[in-house]
Amino acid sequence: MIRIATDDPARPDVHQLLSEHLADMFATSPAESVHALDHSALTHESITFWTAREDGALLGCGALKTLSPGHAEIKSMRTASAARGRGVATRMLEHIMAEAARLGCERVSLETGTEEYFAPARRLYARHGFTECPPFGDYALDPNSVFMELAVAPK
Repeated sequence: MIRIATDDPARPDVHQLLSEHLADMFATSPAESVHALDHSALTHESITFWTAREDGALLGCGALKTLSPGHAEIKSMRTASAARGRGVATRMLEHIMAEAARLGCERVSLETGTEEYFAPARRLYARHGFTECPPFGDYALDPNSVFMELAVAPK
């Protein structure tokens, strides 16, 4: 059974998954267009970080960063390569959105890439109701970035 719980981004297996994530981001996008956070940045007090595990094995991770009252951003969504195709990203996204609603968020935003590598992520977010939007927070218009948002129904 897949369990999602808060976790420590510095935990060795999580650190490795996040390092792979960053390496893929820098291999796919120009450095100035990489907005992924490393494990130390994910420990900031404005961020809640979760992992998905099954029988202790790490399947994926995701985070929610509070930007302002009522507005949060999804960060560091990643599924371990061995767990792809099992619905881990969907489960994590549903968990993050439920937590955003519980916290009173009115809107959740995200940034992802425009390259073909990011097409599965864009499809996942669109399937869950996210739509493209202008840059938010500290982001600037970037031809390598797609910005998306979703209104959150209060819980």
